[in-house]
Amino acid sequence: MELRRPICALATMGRDEALLELLGYLKARGYRFHAVTPATHARVLARPFAGPHTLADVFGWSRSFARDELDGGLLALMERADIIQPDGGRVKSALRVASLGDDLFLHSAFPTDEADAVFFGPDTYRFARFINDRWPQSVSPRVVDLGAGSGAGGIAAARQSPDAAVTLVDVNADALRLARINALAANVAVELRQADASPDADVIVANPPFMMDALGRRYRDGGDELLGGAVALEWAGDALTKLAPGGTLLLYTGAAFARGASPLLEALKASCAAAGAEIAIEELDPDVFGEELEQEAYRDVERIAAIGAVIRVAAR
Repeated sequence: MELRRPICALATMGRDEALLELLGYLKARGYRFHAVTPATHARVLARPFAGPHTLADVFGWSRSFARDELDGGLLALMERADIIQPDGGRVKSALRVASLGDDLFLHSAFPTDEADAVFFGPDTYRFARFINDRWPQSVSPRVVDLGAGSGAGGIAAARQSPDAAVTLVDVNADALRLARINALAANVAVELRQADASPDADVIVANPPFMMDALGRRYRDGGDELLGGAVALEWAGDALTKLAPGGTLLLYTGAAFARGASPLLEALKASCAAAGAEIAIEELDPDVFGEELEQEAYRDVERIAAIGAVIRVAAR
């Protein structure tokens, strides 16, 4: 289903406008928060905390607070956005805000246990940096961010090609709603499409999930095959059929290694060879999410690497 109008229904427009105003409020006050891994986040929250609360405590660390601890104007803005939720005898924000460069991004509160949570973390920063470093020099009129989530990849791409038509694609309507607001806050024009595959494009950027996740969370679960790489391989295969001649896929994902080899990387190379496409793979970080190796599904895995693959189809 393609959505050419704002993803939110008319009844939620007031909430969305309040969220946009919230991002403006935070930006005007120099808000910064670097989103960390869930394991790091949990360790920080486990420490004793005496306050007082800062904006980063409320919108970054997802700490609970008493209503009288916040400025009345900010509290009213949060109420209008409908993001205040009870937490024992206190309250907390239902959304977080992370900073990436000069932009702010709404995403799900911690912990991100919901199947359709909108995630933002260290992979998002690496993904955006990969896009910036490997952006093709040719004209890119049609750009797609596949599995857009918060929209960070599409917004990074738009920064590289300001005249491009950028489409954010995701199966998660909640993600598209937040991505739309994040794009408005960044002053980037985007089209939204609720789908599980890319439309035709000249450049596709993608950050597919790559963990073997027992909870099956959509933003995180890359499938059990290829040690979590099944979704990445599927997205790459789809992109090869949707890219224009000479088009490029910038694929950022994780690759699990067992006995010194990654089944995902071998499968990607084979898929590209069969399609007559070029592929260049680099390890952006040799060891990420090491705590996952304690899970039974990873009993034979030695490490998970963050990888960036530049895939180019033939010009024909």
